[in-house]
Amino acid sequence: MAGSHRRRRVGSGASARATRTRIAVVVGVGAAVVGAAGFGAYSVLEDDQAESGGNALSAPASSDPVKTGPPGPRETARAAGDFLAAWAGGNTETAAGMTDDRKAALRGLDSYREDAGVEKVKLTPGRAEGTKVPFSVDARVTFGDNVKPWAYNSALEVVRDEKTGEPEVVWDPSLIHPRLTEGERLRTGSTEAPPIRALDRTGARLDPKEYPSLAPVIADLRERYGAKTGGKAGVKVWTEPADAPKGDKKKDKKDDDKAGTPETLLVLSKARPGTLQTTLDAAVQETAEEAVAKQGGAALVALQPSTGQILAVANQVPDGHNTALQGTLPPGSTMKVVTASMLMDKGLAAPDKPHPCPRYKAYGGWEFENVGDNSFTIQGGTFAQSFTASCNTAFISMAEKLENDDLTKQARDVFGIGLNWQTGVTTFDGSVPVQSGVEMALSLIGQGGVRMNPLTMASVSATAKSGVFRQPHLVPQSFDGRQFATAPKSMKAATAQSLRDLMEETARTGTAAGAMSGLTGQVGAKTGSAEMGGQEETDAWFTAYRGDLAAAATVPNIGHGGEFAGPLVRDVLAAHGG
Repeated sequence: MAGSHRRRRVGSGASARATRTRIAVVVGVGAAVVGAAGFGAYSVLEDDQAESGGNALSAPASSDPVKTGPPGPRETARAAGDFLAAWAGGNTETAAGMTDDRKAALRGLDSYREDAGVEKVKLTPGRAEGTKVPFSVDARVTFGDNVKPWAYNSALEVVRDEKTGEPEVVWDPSLIHPRLTEGERLRTGSTEAPPIRALDRTGARLDPKEYPSLAPVIADLRERYGAKTGGKAGVKVWTEPADAPKGDKKKDKKDDDKAGTPETLLVLSKARPGTLQTTLDAAVQETAEEAVAKQGGAALVALQPSTGQILAVANQVPDGHNTALQGTLPPGSTMKVVTASMLMDKGLAAPDKPHPCPRYKAYGGWEFENVGDNSFTIQGGTFAQSFTASCNTAFISMAEKLENDDLTKQARDVFGIGLNWQTGVTTFDGSVPVQSGVEMALSLIGQGGVRMNPLTMASVSATAKSGVFRQPHLVPQSFDGRQFATAPKSMKAATAQSLRDLMEETARTGTAAGAMSGLTGQVGAKTGSAEMGGQEETDAWFTAYRGDLAAAATVPNIGHGGEFAGPLVRDVLAAHGG
């Protein structure tokens, strides 16, 4: 591709040779090409007229035909040698001009020095195999105070330019490094954040190998607090998409062969972890991990009502979505804890007062029915009976007496739902939007637009137990001084006591009795079964407290909450509550 009239600069100090002299390297005899940005040398000269049949530095006569066919051994050696010499010497424009894709080659070769931090490189060609030339790379990589040698092998191929007949190097990112693929570049820099050594509230180490559900939690903590815990980030060379912003840090991902997936190629300095003490409790976490392992897709959170400290976070599929902290699911009848408190605060219900529980209730053009396990009616029953039996129509019947935003206000102002919790990790703190008509009625029983997760529902039980919302958190406030969310209001004292009475009766004689049977102490609970579109079964939900421990769990597409989610919560409360 190089026109025969073009002069090639050799190294950084080579002078023009006589017009009948060609520049070449004999490949296969250990000739080395050494260079660095701003300096370098290459001085293997050889007359090649016998093979080329003409002057390499002057245009062929117009009558000379353009050469065709694969380049010969000398042409291959010369093209490879010239290219390696220019690359090693830091003459990237010259080297790029010797390839079949000047723009791509220039980007790649410049990036090799600028983005990968290669300050010195020695390129040693090996014995050619036809038109392919292997070569070894001995480089030096520098990033700040970190300097490390880097040696590896690569290869190039020489072809003939169809227009000029001149030999040229086929450009491919793997020339720079054999692990580099199309659309990628090399980067050298610090990892995204110093690693952390997470500790539980007692100082015990929380190893994600031992507690697999904590792997994404600890990764999140590293992103947020790695630089504040006294650790030090590592320095590495890695591959990344060429269009990735240069400000991005390398993320720790397992090496694989997929294009675009970051892969570590060289470690200049190892990271040093800092230490971060969390509110988690290793013993509670272990029980929670064992509990969720019993049901596919299960998620569970346990926390302390008196402080809001999160004691355990468990997901049965830890490598998947963190449902325990970030799920956005309808919680079904567990939401009746919030709804009941609202009705009692507004004077629309009381445990010992009569409360309708018909089999059918029409509202907003829909007819609601107690179906499945709830296919019943309570004649002349009380609100306590409706709550403990989880009668849907008893709550739907109250919709006509409510304003559209009543439940939203109660959830936010009393239970802290949607107040942008500063837990120390990424969490979804629930949503109870203002709705009207049928959707508002559905929200009273945890359907419609209501969205929760085990964290928010564990907090609901904790608030019911203590009577006061205390923002859940996994990193102590004292660590970084962040502002916790506070609820504007508290339940009326009578309401708080009545709500505990309702939950405790549900645990003794209601829908939660099977799961809570045999537990001693102050135990309250509420079951839930949430309908999800496209599922054959409902999602199972369960929230409860025992002493100064509250927990909530969900299991997808399985059935009734008391039967499937309740036993998971019971395991945690039985081992650590009381």
